[in-house]
Amino acid sequence: MAMWGSEMEGVVCGSEDEQRFDEIIGSIQDVLISDEFLNLQQDFMDKYYHVFEDTEENKFIYTDIFQEYNSIFEKYLEMRLTNKLPWFSMEKFAASLTAHKHEICDEIFETLTSFTDFMTFKEMFVDYRAEKDGRNDDLMQGLVVQSLVPTTISVA
Repeated sequence: MAMWGSEMEGVVCGSEDEQRFDEIIGSIQDVLISDEFLNLQQDFMDKYYHVFEDTEENKFIYTDIFQEYNSIFEKYLEMRLTNKLPWFSMEKFAASLTAHKHEICDEIFETLTSFTDFMTFKEMFVDYRAEKDGRNDDLMQGLVVQSLVPTTISVA
């Protein structure tokens, strides 16, 4: 007996919209981990990270950089997705994104919201600058690993 016999016909795992959303998220993940995207993002952040400061004040230039970032990365993502998924619509996806927030990996959600949420965008640059300036909070710094089992050295 075949596993997908006649009794299984018509059974769908999730709605078509849910399946498409999952397919979009998988494709977005592929784009976000691609060398091309990572290099594009790295180059952009290297170009502007020095402008950002970890203060409450938001300089006017931040807005210009944010708009440039949105223009470049949203268009890039949309181009890559429509090449892979011809039926993809950025507007429909953006409208459904908030409703599916808890179904998406935090890193993917944060990257996607950096296209539209200024504070997420600014935080990304402030964190990047801290890392470049050597001010990142490395929790491993200062830790010493020590064996709980005493070691003995035998001399023969």
